[in-house]
Amino acid sequence: MFQQRKNKTFNYKSRFSKESQADSSLDKDSDTKDFVSKWKQSTASKVKTRGAMSMKVLVLILVLLLICMYLLEKKYM
Repeated sequence: MFQQRKNKTFNYKSRFSKESQADSSLDKDSDTKDFVSKWKQSTASKVKTRGAMSMKVLVLILVLLLICMYLLEKKYM
């Protein structure tokens, strides 16, 4: 009438077993080359853009603004 639950089974492979080390050494060389080529593609395709102005431009604008404020205050006072 009632079915019993089955025990869970897992496909676990030890990280440090000798079999997995032999398999990973063969795949490791191709994986690193593939990773390097993908990394170079992604960095080359990015265009460096900045939304804000550089610090030099902001300081220059601030100095010009202060000079203008000083001259206008002196003229009307």
